[in-house]
Amino acid sequence: MPRALPLALGQLPPRPAGAPLSGFTAEVERMLLDSPGTRMAVFPELHLFGVTGPPDEAAGVLREAAEPLAGPRVGELAQLAGDLGIWLLPGTVPERGPKGELYNTALAFSPEGRLVASYRKVFPWRPTEPYDPGDRFVVFDAPGTGRIGLAICYDAWFPEVARHLAWLGAEVIVNPVMTTTPDREQELVLARANAIANQVFVVSVNTAGPVGTGHSLVVDPEGRVRTEAPSTEATVLADVIDLDDVTRVREHGTAGVTRMWAHFTDTDRPIELPLYGGRIDPRRWHPAPSPGAAS
Repeated sequence: MPRALPLALGQLPPRPAGAPLSGFTAEVERMLLDSPGTRMAVFPELHLFGVTGPPDEAAGVLREAAEPLAGPRVGELAQLAGDLGIWLLPGTVPERGPKGELYNTALAFSPEGRLVASYRKVFPWRPTEPYDPGDRFVVFDAPGTGRIGLAICYDAWFPEVARHLAWLGAEVIVNPVMTTTPDREQELVLARANAIANQVFVVSVNTAGPVGTGHSLVVDPEGRVRTEAPSTEATVLADVIDLDDVTRVREHGTAGVTRMWAHFTDTDRPIELPLYGGRIDPRRWHPAPSPGAAS
């Protein structure tokens, strides 16, 4: 059986910080009406927390809005996912850490209404963004389908993020973005490059204009763009991806020839990585198996 995952990506303007979640609920419900059969709804970075003004002022708004993951906001979003019976990835939220840290945190909720994953952005866009960085990579399983990895916006510029997510078994990397700057064109190249270099799907959903620069897209494990928003305008992209494509590409190679995950043998010597104070161990190079993939 194909491991199909019907997706809907909401390239939409951000909602004002502090706005009631009822407006977001209406957005999700409209998306499901327009794209029936959707199993996973994905929204941009900070979609629920549109802030404007100077960086210091925006940082103050975000700190005021921040809640711990055990707070009421996460509970409401979990209930929404459960009520609609979908995988809900509502973008990112300002999370208050146990010592008062401010994290930019991506959330994933299951169709049963549970928070199944939270990922704190490892690479905040410095010096502008006020967040404390996260310290780990996060994947989660969609039973019967496959494994999903989370990365946030600027994380895409660091190939270590996509590589580690793929090594942890991710077959899809979901990258919520709030890019307002002129470098979205480069991000589109990076989305394809990360897909090619790791043989994974990449789902990059950006904020719509006039705040964001749009051009959300879905890329397949060989780097081909499956669907893309052609402009900055608000839109919903729908696609059905088959995670068995990841298995096929890794087994037979990109374009039928390149299988970089099968490059090393157990008799190869480790390669030192002075930048990281570590090494590539050939015996550890293989990605973790996805529980949804055929054995």
